[in-house]
Amino acid sequence: MLSEFQVGVITKTHGLRGEVKVYTTSDDPDRFETLDSVILRGRGNNRRVKIEKVRYIGEKTVLKLEGIEDVEAAAQIVGCDLMIPREEALELEENEYYIGDLIGCRVFLEDGSLFGTLTDVLATGANDVYEVRMEDGRKVLLPAIRECILAVYPEEERMVIHLMKGLL
Repeated sequence: MLSEFQVGVITKTHGLRGEVKVYTTSDDPDRFETLDSVILRGRGNNRRVKIEKVRYIGEKTVLKLEGIEDVEAAAQIVGCDLMIPREEALELEENEYYIGDLIGCRVFLEDGSLFGTLTDVLATGANDVYEVRMEDGRKVLLPAIRECILAVYPEEERMVIHLMKGLL
């Protein structure tokens, strides 16, 4: 299980006073409103920085981070990931999982036989779709619905599925 989660990526500088635009990778678009600080990771950075200010320009998030005082300093962190420790992650509802905890799970059929490994989660309009690489190398897309996904045990890195007719 992951010990950290990405909540955003710095995409560009904004203005002359060290603000940065952020692509939010959290499902909660207002996620930065509830955070005091983030871990700045990448481009030689691996440090916790305080969030001084959060504002929005349209749908874009703009942050002012402590210690980033001008456009030159902001340019040095463009491309960096903004991470938080797992304990600061949002609480999940029953039958909700973090995508990072699902990737790599071994996928078993209901008879106990190994079917493959979950390699990706695709967000679609109706429901997520799990991409599973079968033991023979083929990829299968499984709808993340109760009729197909019977049980998920992220702490054991495994899930149990019912292979619905027509999926292979």
